[in-house]
Amino acid sequence: MSKQNYSNHKRYYFPHHFLFYPSLGILLLFSLYCCFKYSENMMIWAVIAALCTCVVWLSFMMRQHYALSNQNRIVLLEMRVRYFILTGKRFEEKENKLSFKQIAALRFAPDEEFLPLLERTLNEQLSPDAIKRAVKNWNEDNRRV
Repeated sequence: MSKQNYSNHKRYYFPHHFLFYPSLGILLLFSLYCCFKYSENMMIWAVIAALCTCVVWLSFMMRQHYALSNQNRIVLLEMRVRYFILTGKRFEEKENKLSFKQIAALRFAPDEEFLPLLERTLNEQLSPDAIKRAVKNWNEDNRRV
């Protein structure tokens, strides 16, 4: 596996992103096509299209909700522990001044860059993307959902 950095930190799950969703998308487009092409069976194809839409929407929303909610809690706890280890202080005071996306971006900074980048983020209100770009030695996270 290549070393993680800004340009390759996004993660895809092949069966989900490249098989499940494209297959449902093709089925949805096909059912819409058939809905207009075969007027005698229009209702059947419309129901199939509606069901495909519901399955796509529900699977996307549930996947996102469950995985990301859990991941966000873990990231926040990880940052609290990390900050406490580095400073001996609680993170909540700083945490309340940051968005979750800023906190998540800060976790890519290694320990030696973390505290200065945290202060810079608090002072300059850096965006999550700017925080990631400021990291010099990327702290890899290959276990994300």
